[in-house]
Amino acid sequence: MAPESLLAAVDLGSNSFRLEIGRIGSHQRIERVEYLKEMVRLGGGLNAQNALTREAMERGWACLARFGERLTGFAPAQVCAVATQTLREARNRAEFIERGSELLGFPITIIPGEEEARLIYRGVASVLAPSQQRRLVIDIGGRSTEITLGQHSQALQCASFPLGSVSWSGLFFADGVLDKARFAAAISAAQSTLAAASTDYPSTAWDCAYASSGTAHALGDILTALGMDGHVITPHKLYHLKTLLLQAGHIDQLRLPALKEERRPVLAGGISVMLAVVEQLNITELEVTHGALRQGLLHDLLEHEPPADKEAAEILALQQDFGIDTAQAERVHHVATTLWASLCPAEAGDTAHDALRIAALLHEVGMCVALNDYHHHGAYILRHCAHATWSDALRQRISQLVLGHQGKLRKLDAAIAVPELALPLMALRLATQLCHARRTPELTGLTLSYDSKNTACQLQITHAWASAYPQSARLLEQEVLAWSKTPWSLELKRLP
Repeated sequence: MAPESLLAAVDLGSNSFRLEIGRIGSHQRIERVEYLKEMVRLGGGLNAQNALTREAMERGWACLARFGERLTGFAPAQVCAVATQTLREARNRAEFIERGSELLGFPITIIPGEEEARLIYRGVASVLAPSQQRRLVIDIGGRSTEITLGQHSQALQCASFPLGSVSWSGLFFADGVLDKARFAAAISAAQSTLAAASTDYPSTAWDCAYASSGTAHALGDILTALGMDGHVITPHKLYHLKTLLLQAGHIDQLRLPALKEERRPVLAGGISVMLAVVEQLNITELEVTHGALRQGLLHDLLEHEPPADKEAAEILALQQDFGIDTAQAERVHHVATTLWASLCPAEAGDTAHDALRIAALLHEVGMCVALNDYHHHGAYILRHCAHATWSDALRQRISQLVLGHQGKLRKLDAAIAVPELALPLMALRLATQLCHARRTPELTGLTLSYDSKNTACQLQITHAWASAYPQSARLLEQEVLAWSKTPWSLELKRLP
């Protein structure tokens, strides 16, 4: 791995210090190489005079020295290090920054809250699927909360508010007691601090809302462990968590699955701020996302404009990375979508269309591992590829189509009973059979139809077509046999 292909972002947060190293991959993607995180609790080291204690500074410096060792050999243009709310507030920030920059080996910049919000939005946008929607991004940190409205990769309106999980836990739950009065005071104070947000970010200004960074991830993990959907945070789920904290009565008595010990002291403050945000902005659903400030920093370092069609760029990058025969991929894609047009039920959603298109273009991705069982390798790669920003539902469907496009169909179990999977899969399987010679097949004389009442499909070919393409005709006969062992039927009818 060439050193010049690496970029590094250092985020000095109020709760944690983070180092992320990324590699510039195909089509200007940034692929994670390494991620280091240390719970420094710098924000907890601010005293009544807003000065960092010597102990807090020593914790931060020790962490930066470790990060500095890892960054040995990096050029200045490859590294960006920024500090946020705690060091914006600290009276002795100059002392900390001077020594910290020496230990890290690179200058540390204290960025304004609005710039932090912009970078967070850019980081979140980098991991989301392409969309025309107006996005609201909420990031509750240790001592500040950033709210950003944007579209595509562009932040349109940014704001930062001086409240977070660390500061609110210290103000309202410092002794660990969890009761109704303290929660009420914490939520009320947070709403007062966020008063301007309800005017600046009305519900009519955005289409969907996302939550990023530590507080959101911690709450999502706990909700998942409790048997709830942790990918989406709602007011109801937050009140449920608040009730569990009230039942515990004290932080030391709190027993929640997936609650990390390092998160325990700041959980009550984080929930209070999150409740205030969703109520103040009338948010009914917050989708938890993995983008964050450090991804925004890396993209700023790269200094390139994101492609107009982000999904197409990601597919092209995957094709390049895994050595896919793009001519064959386009060929299969064309034939599969042509056949799908004959099968597509009226109720088929966008996921079925998108999944077939992407699976056709990437169906041979597993050949980079081994030709034998390449469809299994391909399904695994696409299911776990971190660089594609498909939704979970779309990713699963793409993986199923790639897994099922070769071999026996029983490996898909009950999933194949769903028309939105079975019919696109049939189109893809037939396309790969018809394109077996790696040239554009002749489709004249071939007709595919679907009887929804009997879950039956019929493929008509002429005798002339079968005589001209005997191997293709044989492969189609084998395909009929494969589908006969499923809830679906495929009939091959030869016409004069």
